[in-house]
Amino acid sequence: MSNAVLKDRLQVYGQLMRIDKPIGTLLLLWPTLWGQWLATHGHPNPLILLIFVAGTFLMRSAGCVINDYADRHIDLHVERTSQRPFARGAVSGKEALLLAAALALLSLLLILPLNSLTLLMSVPAVVLAASYPFTKRFFPIPQAYLGIAFSFGIPMVYAAETASVPATAWWLLAANLLWTVAYDTAYAMADKPDDLKIGIRTSAITFGDYDVAAIMLCHGMFIAMMTLLGMQQGLGLPYYAALAVSCLLIAKQYGEIRTRDRKLCFKAFLDNNRVGAVIFAGVVLDFLLRA
Repeated sequence: MSNAVLKDRLQVYGQLMRIDKPIGTLLLLWPTLWGQWLATHGHPNPLILLIFVAGTFLMRSAGCVINDYADRHIDLHVERTSQRPFARGAVSGKEALLLAAALALLSLLLILPLNSLTLLMSVPAVVLAASYPFTKRFFPIPQAYLGIAFSFGIPMVYAAETASVPATAWWLLAANLLWTVAYDTAYAMADKPDDLKIGIRTSAITFGDYDVAAIMLCHGMFIAMMTLLGMQQGLGLPYYAALAVSCLLIAKQYGEIRTRDRKLCFKAFLDNNRVGAVIFAGVVLDFLLRA
């Protein structure tokens, strides 16, 4: 294989993995980090931290590859995805499946040093990540399924750090599920005209004229659950200040999604990275000030 051909294949595989678009990895990583800091009271194991950061990148990349494989006959008809590798005929189904399998295998190798409970929980995590893309064919709110998949790093990191999965982990998973439904519905609003033509299902279509209200309700429930979590965990002012800033960021998103402008809806989706980062900063600072 010539250098030019190799470079082209690597570029295509990088596009399949969304290496140039880290937003998905970040939205997957922030809740995992919240969970790790809470599970360890601000003293995460450095090796476990490194494993979960790398594993988050690999599993998100594998999920993107599977998603493009599942949507290989759809993306061509969606404005935002019309230049993805499958849509422009730059990759084969076999290549994509082999790439996804390799990424999943690397993820498995990463967690081998961890305890048996974490290894056991990796099975449903992989199943959720691999099956989500196909839920858009039959499930009215596939974003809820994505919410579970995007939240499974939380109980896994609790298992890795404490060899147990307490009720707090599941509460945090439920809160993050609501947040995921909120931001991914905004994402779906950007594709709504195309999705209606194609016939796939999304929460933006299911909620109909109440899409904006549903997003803000999910955001509100998310913040409420995170507030109760802070009270249960005995967190202090830095954490609640972070939640207050998050509320302001979410309010700004409302001004964007209420227009239902496709570009502004997508911008609102991207802006959730700030929400995740601010909450993480609040958790970290809270524990640092206790030291």
